Amino acid sequence: MTALTPSSFWILTVLASGRRHGYEIMREATEASEGSVSLKVATLYAALERLERDGLLIADGEEVVAGRNRRYYRLTDAGATRLAQEVELLERSAKAARKRLPSGAVTKGAAWA
Repeated sequence: MTALTPSSFWILTVLASGRRHGYEIMREATEASEGSVSLKVATLYAALERLERDGLLIADGEEVVAGRNRRYYRLTDAGATRLAQEVELLERSAKAARKRLPSGAVTKGAAWA
């Protein structure tokens, strides 16, 4: 299993709480990642196409709001499973790395030189 890209991880994370349109996904991914991911429009839609092709999400309706077309997306069961697997992988990786940190190492808000 290949690790998800940060963009894909945060898109799936946002969709785990329900159906969203593109702008909501961009905004919520930035918020949920505490600013570590800031999706651009082209990046978002390329990732959405890839994730849909991989069966991890599906388009779930469209509507016109203020003259603009909004396409909604939602997580599939396979997408929810893949996200859960990724979370487990990240947790195991963090645990293994934490064990190797020198005692007394700063682990919260650490800046790397």
